[in-house]
Amino acid sequence: MSIGFSSKDKFRYAFDTMMSRGTAGLIIWLGVLSAILILLFSIIIMVTGTAPENEGFPKLLWMSLMRTMDPGTIGGDAGGAGFLFSMLIVTFSGIFIFSALIGILTTGLDAKLDSLRKGRSRIVETGHTVILGWSEQVFTIVSELSIANENQNNPCVTVMANRDKVDMEEEIREKVPNMRNTRVVCRTGRPVEPGDLEKMSLHTSKSIIILSPDTENPDPEVIKIMLAINSRPSERENPVHIVALINNPDSIQAARIVGGDQAEIILAGDIIARMAAQTCLQSGLSLVYQELLDYDGDEIYFQKEPSLTGKTFAEALLAYETSSVIGLQIKGKKVVLNPPMNTVISQTDLIIAVSEDDDTVVASESGPPDIRGEAISHNVNEQSFPRKIIIMGWNWRAPIVIRELSNYLSSGSTLTLVADNTLCRPELPEKIEDLDVQFTPGNTTDRSMLESLSLEQYDHIILLSYSDDLDVQSADSSTLMTLLHIRDIADKLGRHFSLVSEMRDVRNRNLAEITGADDYIVSDQLLSLLLTQISENKDLSAIFKDLFDPEGSEIYLKPVERYITTAEPVNFYTVVKSAADLNEVAIGYRINSLRSNPGYQYGIVVNPGKSDLIQFCSKDYIIVLAED
Repeated sequence: MSIGFSSKDKFRYAFDTMMSRGTAGLIIWLGVLSAILILLFSIIIMVTGTAPENEGFPKLLWMSLMRTMDPGTIGGDAGGAGFLFSMLIVTFSGIFIFSALIGILTTGLDAKLDSLRKGRSRIVETGHTVILGWSEQVFTIVSELSIANENQNNPCVTVMANRDKVDMEEEIREKVPNMRNTRVVCRTGRPVEPGDLEKMSLHTSKSIIILSPDTENPDPEVIKIMLAINSRPSERENPVHIVALINNPDSIQAARIVGGDQAEIILAGDIIARMAAQTCLQSGLSLVYQELLDYDGDEIYFQKEPSLTGKTFAEALLAYETSSVIGLQIKGKKVVLNPPMNTVISQTDLIIAVSEDDDTVVASESGPPDIRGEAISHNVNEQSFPRKIIIMGWNWRAPIVIRELSNYLSSGSTLTLVADNTLCRPELPEKIEDLDVQFTPGNTTDRSMLESLSLEQYDHIILLSYSDDLDVQSADSSTLMTLLHIRDIADKLGRHFSLVSEMRDVRNRNLAEITGADDYIVSDQLLSLLLTQISENKDLSAIFKDLFDPEGSEIYLKPVERYITTAEPVNFYTVVKSAADLNEVAIGYRINSLRSNPGYQYGIVVNPGKSDLIQFCSKDYIIVLAED
């Protein structure tokens, strides 16, 4: 049985279909209605003969159109009653139609402006950095990128998050007031949606940074964003360069499967744990890492230097006046820090150096360096003493910290773990060779409990966040309270502690003002700096992985008398030569007399001018890259 539709139903359906097309459909519908009205009354006037004399049909169409658009035009009409009545109807109809049209145009224009305000258009940029997601890390990343791109022409950073575009841009301008010549463009959208990613022009970007959202379990979101990127058809010859942050070690394998060779995956907790362990044991090391990670000073660069082809790595160390060579990229692929000094540099190798900028890694054109051989003296009979360390607080990174500490501590060292067992359930690692680990339950924010620990007996203190059991702000508040108590106890005891604290939110880190080179706070700001560095050069991932790994070469601060005598001033060329004789790479020094002076970076100098004369004393240190 066939079902018929009435003309009324068909008309209403056609009308609804037209209306559903939005502003454009409404304008078309009102335009058609206006045309029908004008044509109909022009025909009626022409057929009834009520038109003024000598007025043809085209003139009648024009007169009707003018009266629909301007009601005042009717005031000048002259003619019969039929003509005037017809023009009056046309005018009244025009008032309603054009009033509706103006309202629709206004509403449509407002909607379009609102859409533009929210950033719906596609970004038309080349060589830009894309940041997907939103967290407090975005401000550090944008600030560092603005410094890194200062010598670039019209650099651009783009951000996409499920937030209002204007709100994002205003917050970035407020927290990063000096963006130099870098432009920041924000777009509203969900990075997990391939359609929204089309706005970011990923195929023309330099790199993509994926931020972890501020949620309880952020890793699935990061992995889904990588899936969304990979689901798009490739529009570029080379794969996109992705840098992603993963928090849980259980997610790292899935992230690497999804990211493939184009993604550099950073395990946040692992980096923080290794940094806490290394900076705890070496006074001033935190400042060295800060110098290498941020762009406000010296950074690590890769450079080809044809003049060094056929020369040894030891010779390359002395070939630069204002840069410090630390390694080689063999055949442009494998990164090796502190290779054997007799390694011969081939034509395809790249020099890895610490320098102020990428265009300052230039070999010196002067003659052989002035090395004062009489000042070189190798006093390598260093004694290693057992140390006493106390860790307060607990999270899943604690076992990593303890294992890292065991790689650097001498036999007989002890570690005391103090944690509030009402907040957490510490699971101590299995027995670690040469390290005695003990657990003491206690509220780490309780002043009387802290005083009962006799803190003066410990060499190093590490404060870990209760991030497994408390939200970020509550965990940071607990760490901050403990930190303030310990600083006050140290002042009253007249005791200097090597103190490393962990805080997740960079805003809380800023509240806990750093008091010295041995007072270091590990936070997500460190991860932001690392993300930025690797986004600019993916090969840096292998370098920082090596530096934070106990296997291979790491950064150490060693006594100056291991390398030279301190009787007379020497230049840094002499220090570099002496360290090379011990298969180590010297990249800086620390002046002990300035260890409490923040204006001089607490005595830390990275990548000094090699010709400058320096008067060392027996308590100073040389910053070196060495295997142990």
